[in-house]
Amino acid sequence: MFGDKSIMSEKGNCIGYAARDPSGVLSHYEFSRRDLGTDDVSVRITHCGVCYADVIWTRNKHGTSKYPLVPGHEIAGIVKEVGSNVKRFKVGDHVGVGTYVNSCRDCEYCNDGLEVQCVKGSVYTFNGVDADGTITKGVYSSHIVVHDRYCYKIPDNYPLASAAPLLCAGITVYAPMMRHKMNQPGKSLGVIGLGGLGHMAVKFGKAFGLNVTVFSTSISKKEEALSLLGADKFVVSSDQEQMKALVKSLDFIVDTASGDHPFDPYMALLKTGGIFVLVGFPSEVKFSPASLNLGMKTISGSLTGGTKDTQEMIDFCAAHGIHPMIEVIPIQYANEAIDRLTKRDVKYRFVIDIENSLK
Repeated sequence: MFGDKSIMSEKGNCIGYAARDPSGVLSHYEFSRRDLGTDDVSVRITHCGVCYADVIWTRNKHGTSKYPLVPGHEIAGIVKEVGSNVKRFKVGDHVGVGTYVNSCRDCEYCNDGLEVQCVKGSVYTFNGVDADGTITKGVYSSHIVVHDRYCYKIPDNYPLASAAPLLCAGITVYAPMMRHKMNQPGKSLGVIGLGGLGHMAVKFGKAFGLNVTVFSTSISKKEEALSLLGADKFVVSSDQEQMKALVKSLDFIVDTASGDHPFDPYMALLKTGGIFVLVGFPSEVKFSPASLNLGMKTISGSLTGGTKDTQEMIDFCAAHGIHPMIEVIPIQYANEAIDRLTKRDVKYRFVIDIENSLK
């Protein structure tokens, strides 16, 4: 169903950092990538973004982690080899790979370029089970071999370090924003949470010509939201007076917060026919039916995005000069970075400089 099985090399041909147990502590690890298939691209990793998914699976938060586990699914690098059938890429091209590396390529969603929703299940870039039964390993590592369908062209003039976070954080907010037609200049957008996803939602919102309001529990983020990211308004979500002043004022809300929070106060801020998109993962979603029914509001969820949307987003970022705000780190700092991420102590995405630090 997923194409030809590949034979693993006997000797480890890839170096990386892996967690061995639920402590999540990462250390040097050698393993083998599959041999290059006819439809494959071999990518030398230059940069990898640090995503909260790396915390979840290295520390076995869902009880499904398979060790040794190599995390990392925000990938930027350079093509070092291509299979004989590959026409879209050549050696030396700048490319990205995102949160999945395989799908059935035959269902209605795959045929529509929405592989992340594959009926048979897309294969995650790490801790997934590939077609040949092997466990996928992520890109806190030196290279990856992947079917060319799941590779994206990164324009040569777009920095690879900036490109990496687009492959998860960027597409997670871009895909639903486009699906719900949030690219309408003059409309109003609320963004809940100002982390890796939230700051990208603000950047896309401003590029779309929207009036953007940021909601955060932390007043300390006000200056950066308004000055650095260009948001139009900043609201401390616990301030009932500020919230009341915005009732029925927003066309769209993108909720990136994964901590538990009430939903009714935000639903009240939507205009009639307003759209609320949830991309975070709080432990529960609870709101009154009246919040939805009165005012014909829509609530929608979203994951990352398909190959079509992902390539479109990368091109959009390059054309409009949109870059994530990043802190570049060596791989030796990965454990500290993951600890800091759990404390939300990052503005706004760690990016590992694989090329210059992984030896």
